Amino acid sequence: MRQKFASLFALAALAVLPTACKKEIDTTQLKTAINNSYAGKHECLWPEPIKMPAEADPAKDDRVRDFDALTDAGLLARAPEEKKRFLIGSKQVNLYDLSDKGHSIWTPDASRPGYGNFCFGHFNVTAVSSAVPNDPNNPTEYKVTYQYEVEGIPGWATTPESRRAFPKISKDTSIQSATATLVKDSNGGWVVQPIAPAGEEPPVSQ
Repeated sequence: MRQKFASLFALAALAVLPTACKKEIDTTQLKTAINNSYAGKHECLWPEPIKMPAEADPAKDDRVRDFDALTDAGLLARAPEEKKRFLIGSKQVNLYDLSDKGHSIWTPDASRPGYGNFCFGHFNVTAVSSAVPNDPNNPTEYKVTYQYEVEGIPGWATTPESRRAFPKISKDTSIQSATATLVKDSNGGWVVQPIAPAGEEPPVSQ
């Protein structure tokens, strides 16, 4: 009987051993690392910089809705213009340019004069819901699922016209889920791989 109890005790100890060796990660470290990867990066209205001033045909140019919404928000100035067409008279177009308010928040493209974007807010990780290590006993990589939001959205981006013209603004004001891979750096901390380029939002998980 004594030998039986000794065998059971040994089996129980072996079962507990992997759990005892398993290293738990402080998710605050992962949250901080993800936030650091987006430091200085902002959300922008368009995926690529656009040129200003811009001319748009109200009858067929899809950009008119975007530009009109920004005009109503005070960022653009709109002026009608007659554009002559060869042999067939003329047509009316709208000429859009930055207003004084628009100039103050316009983010110019340093590589292309006249191009730029309206950028706003910053990404903030609100919670880490799961962190799966590549090796539970000696993790050097984590697959992290987290929730984030865009903070600091200005008043001009929250008008009904802006929300209708730019659905991504409404999306930005809600909590979203995303995933990231974090690896251990040479100092024992954690970094996101790959680091997202400026202006790119976190990859939303499907």
